[in-house]
Amino acid sequence: MKRIGVLFGVENSFPSALVERINARNPVGIQAEFVQTGAVHLDKKSHYAVILDRISHEIPFYRAFLKNAALNGTAVINNPFWCAADDKFFNYALAARLGVAVSPTVLLPHKEYPNGTTAKSLRNLEFPLDWDGVFAAIGEHGFLKPIHGGGWRDVHEFRGREEFFRAYDQSRDLCMVVQKAIEYTEYFRCFVAGPKKVRIMPYDPRRPHAERYLRGATRPTTLRAKRLFRRMEDDALKLCRALGYDLNSVEFAVENGIPYAIDFLNPVPDADVHSVGAANFEWIVEHVADLAIARANASSRSHALRWPEFSRAAKPANARVAKERISTTPERNTRRPT
Repeated sequence: MKRIGVLFGVENSFPSALVERINARNPVGIQAEFVQTGAVHLDKKSHYAVILDRISHEIPFYRAFLKNAALNGTAVINNPFWCAADDKFFNYALAARLGVAVSPTVLLPHKEYPNGTTAKSLRNLEFPLDWDGVFAAIGEHGFLKPIHGGGWRDVHEFRGREEFFRAYDQSRDLCMVVQKAIEYTEYFRCFVAGPKKVRIMPYDPRRPHAERYLRGATRPTTLRAKRLFRRMEDDALKLCRALGYDLNSVEFAVENGIPYAIDFLNPVPDADVHSVGAANFEWIVEHVADLAIARANASSRSHALRWPEFSRAAKPANARVAKERISTTPERNTRRPT
């Protein structure tokens, strides 16, 4: 029996609904359940064929547990290796390289020294910083946000330099990006599953969290809307495939008909029925169930870990191979991976 495990935290509606949906389908040789784990032994494989991760971004123990499970053949949704290496600034740079519209963005040094560092640790840093150049790029209205994190934590909107520096002074030792504000007329959050399917949901980030998903029709009716939705769908899929995300939410702010990718580092996208609404919730549960079952039925060899060296390391090594890996021959130890 192949097991699909759901690893979660404070969520209630989505994990339960997903387990119930998968088991109600009664897929041959597959059963869904909530993950149970204690202390993790290095030499013991996880008994889950698939684990859907909804909490490891907040619990380092779970992240290490998932990496070990993935190394030993479990398909983890989303890939814990790639998620751990991601940051928003790289995502914006990648989006621009892919041809997805992004707002002008600048990476900033830490306001305070990171823990355990001193001024000598930053002797390569330009001082004073070229603030005129920063504002020439992003203007006087923008957003300051950390390169890691979510839920709008430590995100500040500013209008003018005085508000910017007040916000920057509060950023502590976080690494931040500053981004030009998009004067949007429409805003959407897209739930991506697979990444093959996209659910485009009208969204208003200015409202209270529980009211941000706007109820009503989600299908375009005019030619302009159809073109806009098609571009958002294409861009969302392009981003998630390049990033290696199976699940993600991608936010677009639309200015002058152009959808700008605002936030797309969401490997644990919101799926609570009380926030996304019943119709969106039904779509999410159905398509995530499709994905989990498909991964359980797939060959373990198809569960790419993204980083080729880990994929090779996942195969048990015999004594000869192990000996080669610790060889003291300089040529072997310095050879670049192919």
